[in-house]
Amino acid sequence: MKRTNILKSRLMLSIMGLVACTSPQAQVRETPTSVQISSEAQQAQTNQTAQPASCKLVEDGFGPQGQVSVRVEEVVTGLDVPWGIAFLPNRDLLISERSGRVRLVQNGKLRPQAIATINVSDRGEGGLLGIAAHPDFANNRFFYVYFTANQNGTPVNRVERWQLSQDGVSATRDRTIVDNIPVAQFHNGGRIRFGPDGMLYIGTGDARDPNLSQNVKSLAGKILRVTPDGQVPADNPFPGNPVYILGIRNTQGFDWVNVSTLWVSDHGPSGELGRSGHDKVSVARAGDNLGWPTIYRCESQQGLVTPAIVWQQALPPGGATIYTGNAIPEWKGNLIVAGLRAEQLQRIVIDPRSGQVQQHEVYLQGQQGRLREAIMGPDGELYVTTSNCDGRGSCPPQQDKILRITR
Repeated sequence: MKRTNILKSRLMLSIMGLVACTSPQAQVRETPTSVQISSEAQQAQTNQTAQPASCKLVEDGFGPQGQVSVRVEEVVTGLDVPWGIAFLPNRDLLISERSGRVRLVQNGKLRPQAIATINVSDRGEGGLLGIAAHPDFANNRFFYVYFTANQNGTPVNRVERWQLSQDGVSATRDRTIVDNIPVAQFHNGGRIRFGPDGMLYIGTGDARDPNLSQNVKSLAGKILRVTPDGQVPADNPFPGNPVYILGIRNTQGFDWVNVSTLWVSDHGPSGELGRSGHDKVSVARAGDNLGWPTIYRCESQQGLVTPAIVWQQALPPGGATIYTGNAIPEWKGNLIVAGLRAEQLQRIVIDPRSGQVQQHEVYLQGQQGRLREAIMGPDGELYVTTSNCDGRGSCPPQQDKILRITR
C-alpha cells in the first residue's frame, strides 16, 4: 500500500474517545490536542531493534479459516466479565471480574463467594482488569491486580499487590505497586504479566490523549516494567523510569518470544485524525517506540517500529499468548490473539528471527462471542475468557465463561 508522508512532530488531533470495539455510529464531542515526541523518546529511537522485513496488511476480513482441528471445553461458567486469569501452583485459578471481584476456581469448581472485592470505578472500560500471580507464589502467596480506583473523587488506574490466605478463601491488600496511571472512559490497557526475567510488565492505554503515548514521563500508552516490589529495575531503558516500551494506544496483550523480545497487540484508532480500525501486532524490545499516534497501518518512519501485521477492519485484540503446549502441535510457537468485536481467535505464525508474519488464520469465528483473555496454563493448555456481558455483547443465561482450547 502507498506509504504516507512523515508526520510533523506537532500535529493537531481530534480525539473522539471511542475504541475500535464500539459501534461506528456512536459519536462524542471532539477535543483538539497536539502530538509531541519527548526528547527521551527521540533519543530512544536511535537504539531500535530490527523491524519486520514487511508488514502484512489484512484488507479484506480477518484472514482464512483455520485448518487445524481444535475442540472447546467449558471450564467454568457464571462469571461477570472475567478480564484476566492467574494460575496458581496447585492448578487453581484466580479470576478478575471487571466489577471488582476476585474469584477462585478450586479443584475445578468456581467458589460461590469472591475471595476479595475491590472498590473499583467500572465506568466505560475501567474496573478490575488484569491479574497475575507472583513467580514465588508457593512461598509468599502474592498476586497482583490492575484496576481503576477512586482516589478522593478522581479515578486513577493502579496496580496493587494482594496476599491470598492459607485456606484460599480470602485475600488482603499488601501494598500499592504503581499508582496514578492515567485513566479515561476508554483506553485503559490493563494487562499485567510477569516476564521470564521475573519482572512485572504492565500494559497501559493512552487514556484518550495520544500525546501521552509519546511522553516518556507519562505512564499512559506504555508497557511498564517494575520489580515485584514496584521498584524501577536498574537496566530499564530510561534510567529511573518504569517505561519499557512506548507509543502504544491500548494494549491488552503481549508475550515473550525470548527473554528480550515481545510480541505486542494493540488497538487501532477509532476516529482520531479521521482514522479507524487497523489493530496490530508488533515485535518490540526494551526502549522501542511502537509509533502511536505518529504512524498507524503499515506505515514506516525512522525510529518507530513498523507493525508485523495490521487488520484494516477492527478486531480489536484482547489477550495474547504464545502457544507452548503439546495438545495442538501445529500451533506451537505461534501467537494466539483473542478477538473482541470480531468474536474469534487469531493464530499468527511469526518468524522469530525476522519478525515477519508467515501465516495467519481464524478460529472460533462467532462461536463463543467476544473473547477477552488468552493465556497458556501450567498444564500446557490454552485458556480463553468470554466477554459477552460487558455491555457490548449478548449476555447468555450462563453469563461469561472460561474455555479450554484443545484437540
